[in-house]
This record gives sequence, C-alpha cells and structure tokens, in this order.
Amino acid sequence: MNPFEMVVLIVAIVMIATVVKSRHRSRHVSDDPQERAETLRLREEVKQLKERLHVLERIATDRENTLAREIEELRDR
Repeated sequence: MNPFEMVVLIVAIVMIATVVKSRHRSRHVSDDPQERAETLRLREEVKQLKERLHVLERIATDRENTLAREIEELRDR
C-alpha cells in the first residue's frame, strides 16, 4: 500500500467514524418538552451545587480566624 492510499484510507475511516458518532448522538437527543425542562432543572441544580462546593472549598482552605469570622457572618444573615 502506497502512502497516498494510506492517507485516503485514514481520512475515510475518520469520516465514517464522525458520521456514526453524530447519528448516535442524535438518537439520544429528545424533543420532549418535559425532558428539556428536566435537563434545565438539573443543570441549574448542578450550577448551585458547584457554587456551594466553591464556598466550602474556600472555607476549608482559609485560616482558622477567617473561618470563624465567615461562620459568624453567615449566622448574622
């Protein structure tokens, strides 16, 4: 097999794999409004959880006096 044939074969394999991959993805995408609403709700929940995790990581890595001060500030809310 000469180098030109090998390049053509590799390009063909990549193209076929891309088409198969896109068809596989399109089967799992739903147009159901309930599923879309659920997806949006779950994304918002993940966003909130990430924000909470960020706060907890910041609190855990701060010095002790800073931690005590922030806890008191949260209690005052």
